[in-house]
Amino acid sequence: MRNRSKRGISLKGYMAVLKGSIMQGLSFRASTYLRIAGNLVYLVIIYFLWKAIFASSPTDTVNGMTFYDTMIYLVLAAAMFNFMDTFVVWWIGDDYQTGEIVLYLTKPIDYQPYLFCARFGNCVISFFVTFMPTFIIVYFVTRGSILLGINMLFFVVSILLATAVNFCVDFFVGTICFYTQSVWGVNIMKEVVVSLLSGATIPLAFFPAGLRRVVDVLPFQAIYHIPLHVLTDKTMNIVDYMSSIGIQLLWIAVMLGISRLFWKVSVKGLTVNGG
Repeated sequence: MRNRSKRGISLKGYMAVLKGSIMQGLSFRASTYLRIAGNLVYLVIIYFLWKAIFASSPTDTVNGMTFYDTMIYLVLAAAMFNFMDTFVVWWIGDDYQTGEIVLYLTKPIDYQPYLFCARFGNCVISFFVTFMPTFIIVYFVTRGSILLGINMLFFVVSILLATAVNFCVDFFVGTICFYTQSVWGVNIMKEVVVSLLSGATIPLAFFPAGLRRVVDVLPFQAIYHIPLHVLTDKTMNIVDYMSSIGIQLLWIAVMLGISRLFWKVSVKGLTVNGG
């Protein structure tokens, strides 16, 4: 009975943290709007870049994608980045450098799910503030090029799983700061690697066959490519959708196990100079 009570209190506490993060996301919307403005500049750049790439091609289709297919993919990828980036690496680094990480370790909570709840609320708000308006605009501008059917249900599930995979990757990278004592360089490298190998910067369809085989055995495709593939590929059927979701579930299990093991090993040798 005693153990059940503790678990119940812990779950209630995590839900309170999640609720608080949603309220915080509603209160501080200015940062979201600034990120949208920055993203618009990025979208203008990639529009002219890919316009030039397709203009130099002898056909309207490159690697099975037209210019509009590519732009839909990249615009939605940019919108996904806006709400899926949880800044977990920076949070862990800040907690480490200020010494607050010690306070969390002495509390009756698990730091990893606490951090997920603390940041997931902001993802929810950003999804409705940034991604949904972008999706609606893209849908009508492209005259319904995106299929609205059973794929939408799988897309929502895929987005949730992608957020979990992304969080596990960020948590693992954030824990590295216990050894480097700084997160800036590590986080920049992580963002470059994830953006490139997940398909957020260049659709995976444009990757050389050899590099694509390497990417297929890495977790990054489960963050951006799979949700976008589920949303935009009109040739997929139920089996394909289930297979894609299965790959994401597999990577959640793998990355969750790796990140938690790395966290437990790292905490044992933790040295804090801040506070």
